[in-house]
Amino acid sequence: MATSLGANTYNRQNWEDADFPILCQTCLGENPYIRMSKEKYGKECKICARPFTVFRWCPGTRMRFKKTEVCQTCSKMKNVCQTCLLDLEYGLPIQVRDTGLDIKDDVPKSDVNKEYYTQNAEREIGNSDGTRPVGLLGKAPSSSEMLLKLARTTPYYKRNRPHICSFWVKGECKRGEECPYRHEKPTDPDDPLADQNIKDRYYGINDPVADKLLKRASTMPRLDTPEDKTITTLYVGGMGDTISDAELRNHFYQFGEIRTTTIVQRQQCAFIQFATRQAAELAAEKSFNKLIINGRRLTVKWGRSQAARGKEAIKDGVSEMGTRLDPVPGLPGALPPPPALEEDAPINYFNLDPGTSPNVMNISLPPPPGINPPPPGFGAPMFHMGSMGPPPPMGMRPPGHIHYPSQDPQRMGAHAARHGD
Repeated sequence: MATSLGANTYNRQNWEDADFPILCQTCLGENPYIRMSKEKYGKECKICARPFTVFRWCPGTRMRFKKTEVCQTCSKMKNVCQTCLLDLEYGLPIQVRDTGLDIKDDVPKSDVNKEYYTQNAEREIGNSDGTRPVGLLGKAPSSSEMLLKLARTTPYYKRNRPHICSFWVKGECKRGEECPYRHEKPTDPDDPLADQNIKDRYYGINDPVADKLLKRASTMPRLDTPEDKTITTLYVGGMGDTISDAELRNHFYQFGEIRTTTIVQRQQCAFIQFATRQAAELAAEKSFNKLIINGRRLTVKWGRSQAARGKEAIKDGVSEMGTRLDPVPGLPGALPPPPALEEDAPINYFNLDPGTSPNVMNISLPPPPGINPPPPGFGAPMFHMGSMGPPPPMGMRPPGHIHYPSQDPQRMGAHAARHGD
């Protein structure tokens, strides 16, 4: 005998009656004091089509009213929020979470199979303590590296904003600032994110948000292990002023013995040096893009040796503190190395011609300041000609000979001294 939904039968007895919804922190809102209306059997679940208790509330000022969309049984089967249908642990779509955990939970979509599947799930939920998900999700591994990299650590309240005013888009909105909807340019209708379906998100198929996150995960950077085996130091950046030395040690001591911990408050970073290379590699693998302390996502990189740091600073023009230095105009380039001096080679301080006799000239020092120079013909000769005679004219001098104006015998009384003799 067929039964109807209006009769007091098994179908009506399985309608859901709850006292409080299952929500994520983003959908609940930032206001700790909110009013929430409750309507018993207000709507049917968009997944299993069974009536359930609907909750409605405003998550904050200038936010749109939100309500629950699926029943608590469907929410517990997938461990998702009743409103946004995102995972309660990672804040990610179901398709991304199942890909990261490598599970494939095929929920039946036909009416009869769906009802049978839901009854078995309710029985399993009733036998559990309610702290862990049921089904294949409860048997999956506890975490995944990809999920920890993509997980949102803070609530995203921007998702609760009002919808765009359709009258303003058409230029017909007359409410002005009193309009509860947003007066902004709508998104491109060809954008895949503009076409989202709640059933596709629950079943984990054709979800544009999930496709975008999976593409981002495939292009995320990876931490390469340095070839220098002597490097056992990790760099931790983005610490801020709230993370202490003890909190860093409490996280990194689980990977191995820590030799030193250095915190640079000016740069808001720290250096963790391990006693062994194996412990440093394990800490880098488990902490890269996954380290969250006091709600802050920290950057973890490998440290560099002093020699490599100096070479890179010289090559890239970067100071020790990591700031880039601008080139100074007007400075000469790098000087060439000095030539190798031979022990037996004579030292030529004045760049004289090697064939020139050492008695070519005898330069006398100028008189000290305040003393008048001697008159022409009475002072010591500036040049001692020796056996070489007077110097040749400028045009007949051998190449390579350096001539200074002060060495000209026609100047500084040399001509008068010669005629006086």
